[in-house]
Amino acid sequence: MLEIEGLSVRYGAVEAVGNLGFTVPKGSITVLLGANGAGKSSTLNAISGLAPSRGRIALNGAELGGLPPEEIVRRGVALCPEGRRVFPSLSVADNLHLGGAVHAKGEELARRTEAELDRFPILRERYHQKAGLLSGGEQQMLAVARALMSAPRLLLLDEPSLGLAPKVVEQVFGLISGLRTQGITILLVEQNAERALEIADHGYVLQSGALVLSGSGRELAESPLIRDAYLAG
Repeated sequence: MLEIEGLSVRYGAVEAVGNLGFTVPKGSITVLLGANGAGKSSTLNAISGLAPSRGRIALNGAELGGLPPEEIVRRGVALCPEGRRVFPSLSVADNLHLGGAVHAKGEELARRTEAELDRFPILRERYHQKAGLLSGGEQQMLAVARALMSAPRLLLLDEPSLGLAPKVVEQVFGLISGLRTQGITILLVEQNAERALEIADHGYVLQSGALVLSGSGRELAESPLIRDAYLAG
């Protein structure tokens, strides 16, 4: 579904990603691993049109490079950013509607909203509350639901378990697995390598913006390099 070739992301004189290439098969969960500063978030931002980049980014063979972020959303790509970044002063309802505003109006917007409230019952209970009053776990659910409001074919998830309690982390990874069964392709950036590799079909390891290792989720989980660097015990 997603093809990356020769991707480079620079911020002034700093190269965050250099000559990166990988693929994300349709219907898969693919994970990007790496230490802080490895270029994982920059890669997701480049795919989303939120970071300046060079190289080829293609979705189902159609070029995304150079398109504005709203057009990339229309093409079927949605980003759930690191740190959730909900709009705290707006209600849960308004946050959801903003997620669907690119290409859903009227009855279609209402249908998508109902679908996400069915998926996340806690958001139905909090529907008229300000997003800033939600717990961290509830804000993460809202951030994912907001991304799903655009009906993406490819969902980019940036550190969805960051800062959450262990019980909520399990809920998040259960949600991600469930989305795959519903036909949504997922590219996941996640510091919790052990849990990410348990659900991943394939993974790539970045170091200083370059690809250093790839394999199936099982292969990476059994790799001495990965076990020493990312997995406890």
